[in-house]
Amino acid sequence: MIKTEQRNPCTQIEKVALPISGMSCAACAARIEKKLKGSEGVEEATVNFANEQAAITFDPSLTNRDTLSDAIRDCGYDVRQAPNDESSEPDRDWEQEERAEEVRGIWRRLAVSLIFGVPVAVLAMAHLRFLGDDWVQLALTTPVLMYAGGPFFRGAWNALRHRAADMNTLIAIGTGTAYLYSLVATIAPHLVSAPVAHASMPPVYFESAAVIITLLLTGRLLEARAKARTGDAIRGLTGLEPKTATVIRNGREQELTTDRVVPGDLILVRPGEKIPVDGVVRSGQSAVDEAMLTGESLPVEKQPGDEVFGATINQTGAFEFEATKVGRDTALQQIIRLVQNAQGSKAPIQRLADVISGYFVPIVLVIAIAAFVGWYDLTPPDGRLQAALVAFVSVLIIACPCALGLATPTAIMVGTGRGAVQGILIKGGESLETAHKVTTIVMDKTGTISRGTPELTDLLTVGSMAENELLRLVAAAERSSEHPLGKAIVRAAQSRELLLPEASHFQSITGCGIEATVDGRSLLVGNELLMREHNVDTTALKPPLEKLSGAGKTSMLIAVDGKLAGVVAMADTIKAGSIEAVASLRKMGLEVAMITGDNSATAMAIAHEAGIDRVMAGVLPQHKADEIKRLQALGKIVAMVGDGINDAPALAQADVGIAIGTGADIAMEASDITLIRGDLRGVVSAIQLSRAAMRTIKQNLFFAFIYNVLGIPIAAGVFYPLWHVTLSPMVASAAMALSSVSVVTNSLRLKNARI
Repeated sequence: MIKTEQRNPCTQIEKVALPISGMSCAACAARIEKKLKGSEGVEEATVNFANEQAAITFDPSLTNRDTLSDAIRDCGYDVRQAPNDESSEPDRDWEQEERAEEVRGIWRRLAVSLIFGVPVAVLAMAHLRFLGDDWVQLALTTPVLMYAGGPFFRGAWNALRHRAADMNTLIAIGTGTAYLYSLVATIAPHLVSAPVAHASMPPVYFESAAVIITLLLTGRLLEARAKARTGDAIRGLTGLEPKTATVIRNGREQELTTDRVVPGDLILVRPGEKIPVDGVVRSGQSAVDEAMLTGESLPVEKQPGDEVFGATINQTGAFEFEATKVGRDTALQQIIRLVQNAQGSKAPIQRLADVISGYFVPIVLVIAIAAFVGWYDLTPPDGRLQAALVAFVSVLIIACPCALGLATPTAIMVGTGRGAVQGILIKGGESLETAHKVTTIVMDKTGTISRGTPELTDLLTVGSMAENELLRLVAAAERSSEHPLGKAIVRAAQSRELLLPEASHFQSITGCGIEATVDGRSLLVGNELLMREHNVDTTALKPPLEKLSGAGKTSMLIAVDGKLAGVVAMADTIKAGSIEAVASLRKMGLEVAMITGDNSATAMAIAHEAGIDRVMAGVLPQHKADEIKRLQALGKIVAMVGDGINDAPALAQADVGIAIGTGADIAMEASDITLIRGDLRGVVSAIQLSRAAMRTIKQNLFFAFIYNVLGIPIAAGVFYPLWHVTLSPMVASAAMALSSVSVVTNSLRLKNARI
């Protein structure tokens, strides 16, 4: 039956992340995900086995969190409830406590398993036979299965109740079969096959059951500890948040916890203190270390009117700022939520693992039964039951699909966390995967490759006046101007530490320039039309003006006391790192292009300096997305890099949208990857991180598949007629545990990947 739903288009879609307990493999996650996707009101559902969470997008007019939790419980799993959970997402500190308790629980069970299981293994492997030795092994093995192995059997029972099978099913059937057979052989030996030659009692396999449980618990312990480390980036970001703030209310300083700060509060920050929330400086000035947010090592100067961000560190001076964003609205919290969402997402490559996991356990059960029947039929009667039992148990144990379920999500968790630490925010697994396929990078010019503000690039003088003297006069005149070009001249003078006098007269002439009097000298600063109107001869500067214009620079002529004195030229200059970034991208085999609404001369000048050959100039904002489509139609996988509102359509159209984090919020919303720093070298790091993550995922899938592809046939005895090779249940359990640990450990290598 096809389910149809009617949704109110005015209803706000909501997202919730539910922490799940009881999952043991990818088959569990797939079963829960299928149940959620079939629930009324659910738009999308993703269950991540690695971080044990379900990320659900739903229509609140049709369903709610409690109903979704009940759907998960109907599958035989539980939804953990976090204390004081006022949001849809679990508290990371609480989750870490849960992880720690899980590790302690495994430790307790492993201790019992070792205390009772090791003597069983010693008795069996050393062939120590004495009166009642089977009864001793029975007594020692029983607590191992009943207590240490209890979670496996309970999980298998829950799966059976819901007419399903998972990793617990394989373990429970395998160890349970070995234990029950040995129990019967000990209590009523006549009920099993005749004893082997020269032995008075049939063999028992208590040691197989005990050692398998011990090895599985050891692997689960290593896996749990490694999985806990995949969330280090989130916990590191959360730990940066300051706990208190010095708030000024009614003229008095008060020490308050940050959760009591409200927008509009005036907050005092002293040297060395962390800034508690986001806000705007109102008085004082300082330098702030924003490395945790942007990755920039140099402190940023802050003056009244500048923004400050929570968890950054004040360094040199005290200042007061007005809180604008608190709680979940701060930049740090937004970053944390974005990384959490990314870590809970799936990459397209994971669909292969999900499909296989859904069919894997039933297929393994069939193979195990076939192995049992084959060995029972083909082995001599005096040992056929024992041989068939060993093959049956070995197939079940080595086939557990834990590693398959961990292969992709652990790499995504570590990769996105590593990116966040580097100032690269990746929205999800699909974005992380697609980035490694990119063949063409298209970059916006203004604010992306270039600074987006004009800077003084050239100063030429005519006659005997020195450069600094001419700049001093012009800057003094322009200090009263609000024009961006005038501000660029003032900044240049200030950078040279020139003392600027006050202009006694100032007049702005629309479309031409300015007229001013500085130190009793009459100044004209503007275009050729202004000079002609005042009969100033500009012939001497014709050649340099043409050259500057050809380079895409904006020139302003200067006349002092009615005579031509020089020319200043401004241009939007290249950002630090842009040239290096373009060179690195081209070295990686990527095509780099620039798109801009600027004229061709200006665009070509910037592109030439940056090392870009392909330029799309004069492109209107509404046509940028069309240019991306055109490239995609040629078969290219396109990444668009931009920072402005006019870049948002192109960012959304591109296969991968990369937003410069210093730009507009709407650009970041439309993008797949956000670079918190306004540095194009972050694009290089993002592509390198994607490539490293995909290599890791492919390695993980190889590890997961190779154990099963090779292990199951060996355990079933397929190669025994040729090379007399088979696997004991204990070796099979060790191999299964090793596969899971190797996958998680390989993912953790991403934390040190070179990007």
